[in-house]
Amino acid sequence: ELFDNSCKAIEKEGHPLPEKIQFGIMVEVPSAAVLADQFAKVVDFFSIGTNDLTQYVTAVDRGNERVANLASPFHPAVIRLIAKTISDAHAKGKWVGLCGEMAGDSLAAPLLLGLGLDEFSMAHTSVPCIKYLMRMLNKSECEKIAQRALTLPSTAAVKAYLEDTRSKIGVC
Repeated sequence: ELFDNSCKAIEKEGHPLPEKIQFGIMVEVPSAAVLADQFAKVVDFFSIGTNDLTQYVTAVDRGNERVANLASPFHPAVIRLIAKTISDAHAKGKWVGLCGEMAGDSLAAPLLLGLGLDEFSMAHTSVPCIKYLMRMLNKSECEKIAQRALTLPSTAAVKAYLEDTRSKIGVC
């Protein structure tokens, strides 16, 4: 409703609108990820903000240096919510992007590809390494990596598994 009202206001001001505007949402809180199947009915795409999602899922203030090290996008709850969002979006034919530090993390690339992530948004300094890794990976192997990571019980176990996997692929 807000989107439609905004479009009408822009047109009323005499500004033309494109024929089709993609309308998406940021998934930065657990409730948005849990309800992704419902949101997929009304949006064109999702963008997962892993920095905020991680903070809210783990209940760790990333601005507090005494506890910030406890927040990790590799926490099993975070990766399960990322997987759910991607799965629910794809079930409705919607694409999913991911922004935040995780998108440019070489440890995360096989996991995110295996979960079916459609778009990575990262700092330009991360692009060469991630492109290199993506060229070295194949889809079916990444899917196996993701499925295994989703079964692991702790952040430490997920990271250790992904580090072992990355060492076999090669590191930038």
